[in-house]
Amino acid sequence: MIRKHILTTLFVSLLGFGLTSCNEEPAAKKSKPYTGPLEEINDVQILYSEAGLLKVKMKTPLQYKYQSNDRVYPKTVNIEFYGPDQQIETTLRADSGRYVQAQNYYRVMGNVVVINLKKNEELYTPELNWNPTTKKVYTEKKVKILSKRSNERLEGVGLDTDQTFSHYFIRKPSGIFQLAGGGN
Repeated sequence: MIRKHILTTLFVSLLGFGLTSCNEEPAAKKSKPYTGPLEEINDVQILYSEAGLLKVKMKTPLQYKYQSNDRVYPKTVNIEFYGPDQQIETTLRADSGRYVQAQNYYRVMGNVVVINLKKNEELYTPELNWNPTTKKVYTEKKVKILSKRSNERLEGVGLDTDQTFSHYFIRKPSGIFQLAGGGN
């Protein structure tokens, strides 16, 4: 009888212990830090100037700013590059863009079209990078340049140019172009 009572007490104690441990609150979940945008700005216009002269104007309908000070432009980006006479020399249009603060460069992506108004040339590529410190524009992607004056068509992979797109270097060129030369 005592033995039965001890077994019953032991069983009830274990059952009670088991039930109370099931009712305990789970350990607090560790929350992940927020990585989304800190700011959302509509109808953005950014101006870059040197010595009081406007050099670059960028417009986009939406900007997100992050903890790292990176900025993302998820909608169409339009950029105008100005010459020393304060006239627009080159325009750029892309589907989206981003500014990477740590490396101080801008990247535009998706259906990038650059028009050099002075040279009457158009450049097409899926992506371009611009460093405002060095004033250099570059890409590792495919590029196509069409000259409206000479009907030349240059293609290749990789491009280096200045921010006005006046002088460019295609790293791996191909295409149809005229060669200056003498004679037959």
